[in-house]
Amino acid sequence: MTTKEIDTVGEIRARLVDVAGRTTQDLGLGRIVGQVMGYVFLREEDCSLEEIAEELELSKAAVSIAGRQLESLRLLERVWKKGDRRSYYRTARHFGVAVQQGLLRVVRDKVATFGAELDRADDMLAGVKNGRKDGSVEFLRSRVVRGKRLRKRAMQLLDSPILKLLELTGTW
Repeated sequence: MTTKEIDTVGEIRARLVDVAGRTTQDLGLGRIVGQVMGYVFLREEDCSLEEIAEELELSKAAVSIAGRQLESLRLLERVWKKGDRRSYYRTARHFGVAVQQGLLRVVRDKVATFGAELDRADDMLAGVKNGRKDGSVEFLRSRVVRGKRLRKRAMQLLDSPILKLLELTGTW
């Protein structure tokens, strides 16, 4: 491989790692989680915690936290090498299935968080009198009720038997 080709490969990897970081940040998982996932995914060999931290210019602590989070989502596997005390990571063997399940879990968590906030808003509005002339209390109540209906529909969709079957079989 020529120097130009090596530079191009490095640039492509760097751009993909950056996009992965921005994507997970948009999903509420944090930028470092995506950067670590992207970096490990784009490597042929297992990656040590130290190597990931150095390459991404992050602290070992930040990479370790992200690695544990990705392990809990079953997107990364921790690997031990005989005679080496360091932690190594690789992408999960069933990465596609893990991504599907992980994304669904994130979406479910976000919908649940939204639902809890709607319930709290509903409780708070119960103590507010309808005396405002601008109708803002009534309008807000109507929007909270509508949001709760939307949340219920979203949860029904996320908990549908067909989606659960697809999750279990990893066929989508």
